[in-house]
Amino acid sequence: MTFRIRTIFAGVALSAAMVAGPLAAQQPTGATSAYGPELEGFDYPYPLQHFAFTSQRQSLQMAYLDVRPDRPNGRTAVLLHGKNFCAATWEPTIKDLVAAGYRVIAPDQIGFCKSSKPAAYQFTFKQLAGNTHELLASLGIEKPVVIGHSTGGMLAAHYSLIYPQDVSHLVLVNPVGLEDWSAKGVPPISVDQWYARELKTNADGIRAYEKSTYYAGKWEDRYERAVDMLAGLNRGPGKEAVAWDSALIYDMIMTQPVLYRFGEISVPTLLMIGQKDTTAIAKDFAPPELRPKLGNYPELGKAAAKAIPGAKLIEFPDYGHAPQMTDPEGFDKALIAGISKS
Repeated sequence: MTFRIRTIFAGVALSAAMVAGPLAAQQPTGATSAYGPELEGFDYPYPLQHFAFTSQRQSLQMAYLDVRPDRPNGRTAVLLHGKNFCAATWEPTIKDLVAAGYRVIAPDQIGFCKSSKPAAYQFTFKQLAGNTHELLASLGIEKPVVIGHSTGGMLAAHYSLIYPQDVSHLVLVNPVGLEDWSAKGVPPISVDQWYARELKTNADGIRAYEKSTYYAGKWEDRYERAVDMLAGLNRGPGKEAVAWDSALIYDMIMTQPVLYRFGEISVPTLLMIGQKDTTAIAKDFAPPELRPKLGNYPELGKAAAKAIPGAKLIEFPDYGHAPQMTDPEGFDKALIAGISKS
């Protein structure tokens, strides 16, 4: 079943004005902040907590937000961020879910944002799913709604396959991994190649990429805070550690496709797809003639909805890779309606 939602731009301005906290603050274009390797110096919109655990013979900590509603509905939503995102970038959605009665858990995965940056770690979606499951178990959370965006969508899909009994609903927001880029002709990319590319990350490059891919060619000053967050992390004193973990994570994304197992997903699933998204990991490494054929989200979303048993598809015709940031109010309304129990 497919639903198409066309939201008006005025709604974007309204929802942005209503959001309180650091991500709503505007950052000057071209800002050159420098944050620590665990994003020290960048404030999150809600109190930050840390989950200490041992993994792969290392003592690690996973940062997370745990936001509770004043009038709980008895349900919990877990928000899984994308590759170029953090728990903080879910701020508007956290606010709206909490207002609707949901307790919200938003972790920063290992290797990302305010969590540990191990120098040696076998990044797998199974490992990240296990880390997340351990966090939720420590908090006594059972059968949450698992919502994943971008790379977080790949993680959420793996999570639902590994722990189907512990997921009430699965939501995939413009997930990457709806196609197998290697099978389509993207050449092998070494971790060293990824590392060299990540060391070049800067605000101008991030802004140009996000404008074209996340926001369908449009830009607003309110997006600058997220650019500053990512650029500052990649130019701070721990930039080599950040770039190295980023390279390992890109290798994980490229080598661990999940689309071949979509038919095994057994939990109620909602796909939310911005139709102007053209995201394809490693598109810049692909042969020029292949690049236009990758990241066709109108086709990929429909194919995923067909492959996942009983999945529902919501399409946002005017938005790109980050509909939850383009139009928080419209997106959150559709999300909350989509996960409401019948």
